[in-house]
Amino acid sequence: MGLFGGSIDPEDLIYKAIGLLEKGQPKPAISLLKKVVKADPRNVSALYNQGLALNQIKKYQDAITCFDKVLEIKSDDAPSYNNRAIAMAEIGNIDGAMEYYERAIQANPKYAAAYYNKAVLLDKKLQHDEALICLEKAIKISPKKSNALFYKGIILGKTGKHELALNCFENVYRRNPGHLDALFQKGNQLAALDMHKKALIAYDKVLEKIAGNVNVIYAKARSMAALNEIEESFRLLKSAVKQSKQIKDWAKEDEIFDRFLDDPEFESIVK
Repeated sequence: MGLFGGSIDPEDLIYKAIGLLEKGQPKPAISLLKKVVKADPRNVSALYNQGLALNQIKKYQDAITCFDKVLEIKSDDAPSYNNRAIAMAEIGNIDGAMEYYERAIQANPKYAAAYYNKAVLLDKKLQHDEALICLEKAIKISPKKSNALFYKGIILGKTGKHELALNCFENVYRRNPGHLDALFQKGNQLAALDMHKKALIAYDKVLEKIAGNVNVIYAKARSMAALNEIEESFRLLKSAVKQSKQIKDWAKEDEIFDRFLDDPEFESIVK
């Protein structure tokens, strides 16, 4: 007789729960995992995946409880330290999250996810150099994964290192031609380097896949303005504003549109 009074295998329930999590269905996954934990309170796999599911539905304190139970049983479990840190960051305990990312790294110095997540927090704290160091470690550990290299490009771009950022996004896109975010960011870095014709090529490639994306349309409007294609720039700007009124504020504060602040047509678009 099994743990559940019959032939049901708890590992089968965990497997099904993981499948539900991968499909973005955390609530039914939690229901299955609770059955396993009720029968076996020290089932590390069930506790850990329950914590993941609770993080997904934003029950962060409950998730922390699950990860703590795992760590009581398995004190060197880097993924539990890492995901506990994610929950702590979400509830605003940034210093605590930093501590637990460090614990994850200490438990497994080759656990790339902890370096990446720590970098995200460091970036939010405007500690960009430290964030880049963490990202370099994540890239070295998992060179085939694109997330750390992509985020490195984001930080380099926001700190004005546009050529280096461009190189990151080109490498990500070269490895994964379906990575449209990398292609869009490549366009943004080209625009920042005043290479607007090349930026437009990147934006048009994105729009071929996701026509009507407001962020890309606005970016294209900026580059058109920089190239003195004013009629087309304003047409695109109108299209973007129809989708999002926030575009008006962006345009009014954008240096590239400064020379149009007294232009009646521009004023009619952003008023």
